[in-house]
Amino acid sequence: MVTDVDRKGYREFLRTRHLSDEQIADAIRIVARFEAFLRRQAVPKTLESATRTDFTSFSKTLLEKGLDTEENYLALGRYGRFVKNNDVYLGALELLDGADVLQVLHKKLGRAVGRRKRDLVFKDMGLPRMGTPSTEKPRFTSAVMKRLQEETDPAVCKTVLADVAHGIPRKYYRDERKKFLKAGNIDVYLENKKREWDALLQKHRDEKTLFFNQEITDEVLSYVRSRPDIEVGVRRGTMLVHTKIPYMAKEYLVETDDRMKRYYACHCAWAREAIKSGEPIVSPTFCYCSAGFTKQPWEVALGTDLEVEMVKSALKGDTECTFIVHLPDDVLRNLKE
Repeated sequence: MVTDVDRKGYREFLRTRHLSDEQIADAIRIVARFEAFLRRQAVPKTLESATRTDFTSFSKTLLEKGLDTEENYLALGRYGRFVKNNDVYLGALELLDGADVLQVLHKKLGRAVGRRKRDLVFKDMGLPRMGTPSTEKPRFTSAVMKRLQEETDPAVCKTVLADVAHGIPRKYYRDERKKFLKAGNIDVYLENKKREWDALLQKHRDEKTLFFNQEITDEVLSYVRSRPDIEVGVRRGTMLVHTKIPYMAKEYLVETDDRMKRYYACHCAWAREAIKSGEPIVSPTFCYCSAGFTKQPWEVALGTDLEVEMVKSALKGDTECTFIVHLPDDVLRNLKE
């Protein structure tokens, strides 16, 4: 039996997100539209039983009708979370994750090299839509990177990409500055962050909830604990070495094929599918966007600009992604080596 949208329950769920009555009404409307779509299928389904394929098909209709907005995907993802349908939740999350990266790059590039050169990079391409399927995203990235590297020197290219930082504003990390000042030095701050990180993953493991997009198993937790450089990072002299937790760590740990291992390691929606399919070629320099994402919270915490270097990258052929953040002397001055 096909059930109706739980309007009352979802409305209360959305109120905890501090949304207006108008926003809540719009959210319920797009979820009801998805429900109607599911009812029309050869084998009708409920919102609770909808699959990732169902979500992808519905997303295509939103794209065709110009309804592929951030608000609509947020509403669908939240409903997936509300009814504990991870296929719907993760389908929406995949499209929302870093959706505005190229838009932010477009803006940052204009400021760095001027509108004329920026427009040469993006000529005849336009900016990709929110509902662009992940399988189609790498072709945008590949074309933009080819032109970007032709029109700018390597240093400018890396700096602009690092400045994108996944489009996340610096104010998102403002609490890190307070935590660093309270810790007193970088090593204590690192120890505190490592404890927070471990407790977070353990909570997801124990409560069987998703960490962002993935399940945390005993094996994943054990792997992360064995690698102090993962996610929080480890200080080695004047360097902070930071390795990304694999995007799909559970699958990553059992995979034996190098290409698929790289695919499971990569977090970037604008490149990941190119690793899996082998085409188009996306320049690994694009990973400086992830490098900027890595260093940005540290810049806020330490109150200074920092240099970052890409060491390993799934796009470069490595099975993990590692960055080095170079620490300034004044941050290390009060440490006893």
